Amino acid sequence: MSLKVNRIDSANAIAEAVISQEKLDKKLQEVIKSAGKNLKIDGFRKGHVPTATIKARYGKQLEEDTQKECIQDILREVLETLKVQPNLLVGDPKITKFNPTKEGLEIELKIGLNPAIPLENLEKCIPSVNIPEISDKDIDARIEEIATARAPLISIEDSRRKLKDGEYAKIDFEGFIDNSPFEGGKAENYLLKIGSKSFIEGFEEQLIGMKKGEEKAIEVTFPENYQAKNLAGKLATFKVKLNEIQTQGKIEVDDNFAKTLLPDEKEANVEMLREKVKAQLQDEKKREIYNKELKMSLVENLDKMIIFDLPQTIVEQEMDLLLRNIFASLPKEEQEKLAKDEQMLKAKREEQRENAQKSVKITFIIDAIAKRDKINIPDNEVVNTIYYEAIAMRQNPQEILDYYKNNNLLPAVKMAMLEDRILTNLLDKKV
Repeated sequence: MSLKVNRIDSANAIAEAVISQEKLDKKLQEVIKSAGKNLKIDGFRKGHVPTATIKARYGKQLEEDTQKECIQDILREVLETLKVQPNLLVGDPKITKFNPTKEGLEIELKIGLNPAIPLENLEKCIPSVNIPEISDKDIDARIEEIATARAPLISIEDSRRKLKDGEYAKIDFEGFIDNSPFEGGKAENYLLKIGSKSFIEGFEEQLIGMKKGEEKAIEVTFPENYQAKNLAGKLATFKVKLNEIQTQGKIEVDDNFAKTLLPDEKEANVEMLREKVKAQLQDEKKREIYNKELKMSLVENLDKMIIFDLPQTIVEQEMDLLLRNIFASLPKEEQEKLAKDEQMLKAKREEQRENAQKSVKITFIIDAIAKRDKINIPDNEVVNTIYYEAIAMRQNPQEILDYYKNNNLLPAVKMAMLEDRILTNLLDKKV
């Protein structure tokens, strides 16, 4: 076998090899012999199947296995030539030329290598972090919000009292379209907070001013994008009866209230509660600034200021992934149009190069920082994150977890969590 290796840069190499027919035949015999040891065919003892029979039955598969083994042989020689350890090989090599001839087989491979990531200037990439102070007014507002949420609802007994915005209405209602009731449009003693926007636009506003025991017909129009297609865009009339008006009661913010919120603190009091609320608000403000501004700036700085060669085989794979995602998001007509136009498809793929390079680059940087600082996301933490996010979204946690597992999405979730943690750690150094 003749081999020519060209080192493009620290992360890329091209290998050109010519494998003689004699070597291919010899390798094929080795593959057949290896396969024959465990092969069982009716009429022959295990391990004693004639070579001709094996070749006749599994010829194409054996040839493919032979070619794969030859490629692995080439890779081993390439790494030896480059004086590179096998663990520095990144991804699968891309076969750019595969030309069987009478003399043998001509192969060209593009090979990606794990680049060295220079982290000496990492600190310079971190933007300044300025978290605004939490005021007493902010703390008072949050405690008032907590107290209001925990306060019981109180029924208004005065029959002359009118329903106000922000109060709770206990109502009976039934909806009609073209004078016919529709499924799911009826309920009794339904408790609705006015202003919550939980009903169709215009419904809650028309309840304001009603008195206990009053009945009213309310007209609203279902949105054009309403989930029930049979109701979308339709004018509906709801017959409503207001059974009860309820308003939020008041809770005294004192040491007893603080103890209910801080059950694990023996000496809980209002001052301690204020300190806890302040810390929580500071953390929320920090996360908000990190997520809306600073993480993006940090990623941009990492991309611009940390320079190294990227393995192009990985960049090309990322371009393919981005293209598939864009293609899947297109309407069916545009998908069909794009699939038929090879030049347009190539152009659309090339448009993804810059984003692909940035994504691959940031992934390498994050991985290098994680190894340097020994940061790891345990598998159980990934599972727990998916589980609790599903609960928060009112979805079945097990179904969501199974979906991630079956579609091999857990590594992507883990990488996203790792990136978020490392970016947060870097920014925390500048707080």
